[in-house]
Amino acid sequence: MITTVKKKKEEAPINFKRIEKKQVPPAPNRVEAALETIDLHVFYGKHQAIDNVSLAFPKNKVTALIGPSGCGKSTYLRALNRMNDEIEGCVVNGKIVYNGVDINSKAVNVFEVRKKIGMVFQRPNPFAKSIFDNVAFGPRRHGIKNKAKLQEIVEKSLRQAALWDEVKDHLGKSALSLSGGQQQRLCIARALTIEPDVLLLDEPASALDPISTSKIEALIHELKTKYSIVIVTHNMQQAARVSDLTAFFYMGSLVEFAETSTIFTKPREKRTEDYVSGNFG
Repeated sequence: MITTVKKKKEEAPINFKRIEKKQVPPAPNRVEAALETIDLHVFYGKHQAIDNVSLAFPKNKVTALIGPSGCGKSTYLRALNRMNDEIEGCVVNGKIVYNGVDINSKAVNVFEVRKKIGMVFQRPNPFAKSIFDNVAFGPRRHGIKNKAKLQEIVEKSLRQAALWDEVKDHLGKSALSLSGGQQQRLCIARALTIEPDVLLLDEPASALDPISTSKIEALIHELKTKYSIVIVTHNMQQAARVSDLTAFFYMGSLVEFAETSTIFTKPREKRTEDYVSGNFG
């Protein structure tokens, strides 16, 4: 459950129930949404990076965000679990709705938001610790100290990330000794330890070789049975392979959002057609 930070006694509590279901834009085929944005704007100082984006992500589906470099797709992804809070001068306006709560409210505990909406970055970023300690980091931070419980969580998460069989006999070795593809799967395992509902992936295979990329894509297919996934990718073939739905961004705006098969074969917008066919610009 997402909680709010304590307010002064004289201030009225925020009523999150004001976010009515009818205000939420429906996902394709009216599938229940795991997460959604309503009239979202993101500014870096005077520069507007995201302009009025309303988008709903269906549960247990993979949604790909595509578009040319600098179009705002990674900025939008980071907004979904308030990672932009870490950037000086960045202002995010509009609603980001999870379980009926506007998580963009300053009254919401951002650390609890990130427990429910996990993120894996473009380049693997394992800690300079053992494989075990990397995966156990989140649970320990959230108060789990029991050794047997930690071992259970580490094994479960590594199995979910399709890495257990490769590292089970080397859990005490440095995570930095793993290959790039293994490190990225380790980072995914680390994100899964706190059991998020939504997993955000920012070009998770862009720095990997084809074999490692294939393993990451196979992993995404497996994970969507338990998680709702949003992936930013610059690779059109990858978007077509891994996603159920695709959103095309251009110059900070959402141009088109539909089932992936529609985006790549019968897009409504000419700009979408030009981009996916390689004739853009």
